[in-house]
Amino acid sequence: MSLATIKSRALSALSAPQVTVEVHLSQGLPAFYLVGLPETSVKEAKERVRSAIINSHFDFPACRITINLAPADLPKDGGRYDLAIALGILAASAQINASHLDQFEFIGELGLAGNLLPVKGIVPVAMANKEANTQAIIAKDNAYEAALVSDNSLYAEHLLEVCAHLNRRKTLHTCQANHTQAAPFQGDFAEVQGQHQAKRALAIAAAGQHNMLFSGPPGCGKSMLAERFASILPRLTPSEQLEVLSIQSLTKNISQQTVNRPFRAPHHSASAVAMVGGGNPPQPGEITLSHLGVLFLDELPEYPRGVLEALREPLENGKVCISRAGHQVEFPADFQLLAAMNPCPCGYFGSTQQACRCTPDAIRRYQQRVSGPLLDRIDLHLQLQATPIQQIITPSTATEHSSQVIRQQVEQAQCVALKRQGKSNALLKGQELVEQTQLNSHCKTLLENGATQLQLSARAIQKMIKVSRTIADLEHSTEIKDAHILEALSYRQQPVSGASPHALQPEGASTQCYSSLR
Repeated sequence: MSLATIKSRALSALSAPQVTVEVHLSQGLPAFYLVGLPETSVKEAKERVRSAIINSHFDFPACRITINLAPADLPKDGGRYDLAIALGILAASAQINASHLDQFEFIGELGLAGNLLPVKGIVPVAMANKEANTQAIIAKDNAYEAALVSDNSLYAEHLLEVCAHLNRRKTLHTCQANHTQAAPFQGDFAEVQGQHQAKRALAIAAAGQHNMLFSGPPGCGKSMLAERFASILPRLTPSEQLEVLSIQSLTKNISQQTVNRPFRAPHHSASAVAMVGGGNPPQPGEITLSHLGVLFLDELPEYPRGVLEALREPLENGKVCISRAGHQVEFPADFQLLAAMNPCPCGYFGSTQQACRCTPDAIRRYQQRVSGPLLDRIDLHLQLQATPIQQIITPSTATEHSSQVIRQQVEQAQCVALKRQGKSNALLKGQELVEQTQLNSHCKTLLENGATQLQLSARAIQKMIKVSRTIADLEHSTEIKDAHILEALSYRQQPVSGASPHALQPEGASTQCYSSLR
């Protein structure tokens, strides 16, 4: 009778708690028992491990084998424990040297031939190893992910290589650290003709991390502008890169050397679970996969009502908590919402180029698919008009601002905000918002009159102050001025269902619309 203890790591949201794999060989009829709250994929490890041991020219013990995955109340899933289980059996049966097992943690799935296969979630594992100052042995295909965190992990391609390392016959390779770099963007704002007000609004949204909604007729450039939004966002810091990579490693094997801010654009048929996350064990949804990046929802009213309503809490809290009967996990969801919609079913309500065919009731029903509480959480509302045909056929000779130029302005404004308050303007709350804005009496009067005319809620008023602070940062102004308040209010207009198209604000309208507020 023999007992062996091996260390491994589970995966729970973005954490990697340590798991102890205990292997006990005892007399009795040949049997293989696996306990410790294993899922089906873990229970199937006994077949993979048996074949891997035999095909690696070891003897599979013909006795009663009991394997415990501790702690017993932590759910275990996937094939990440295969390597630890196989080594435990070999150590308990005295086929390998067990004196060095406690120096390592083993994470990897085994193929039937004994080859090591990659598993998901290696970045959180490597971060846990670095914090605990431990060394892990992983599959070669996971080496790049582990190297993003530190060069403390070892990698192997086959079970025999790991056994040779434990027997001091061969030394495994170290995961060498690599430095990630930003990938080039596919689109550039220089390719967009006209739409200067939209570009200005997107620069404000990027500088202050504000949410934004485009409304306009088909073909006016909503999707084209949104797809280029990521090209003006500030680069990820090293710590932010690790956060993004940790989330990406939960869903795929990372093998690229470039990382940008995420840009997720789920189809409008996506379910609430796909958007928010769920399952058992819980998996991240689109809002978590867009953490520190952009979630673009095109054709916003076409999304199911329940999916849109599920975004309300994450937009405010920057996180999502998924509860199940046995446990609860929390995923980060600090994303920017960028949405686009047509103003009516036919899409031409308010258009200056084509008449709308919808009835007032149809327009009202269509716009009411997006609830008021969700719209209230969107900082910037911009109504676009189609670019004139002449400008498309004969582009202007004037040079459009490139994404690189706009991004430099955005980065400068965000650096000012970070130096002043340590966070972006969109994250200011409570007394902190009052201290960092300091509105004078005339600005307060303008804001009060504008909030009354636009019927803004308390949340919307605070968002207008934050947007004004961002505009001031872009203008290199230490204080918020009247023009900043007026421009922020100009981005808050929403179309009124059934109103005349002439009541809508066309592109090019700006603070002159609010001269009556002075």
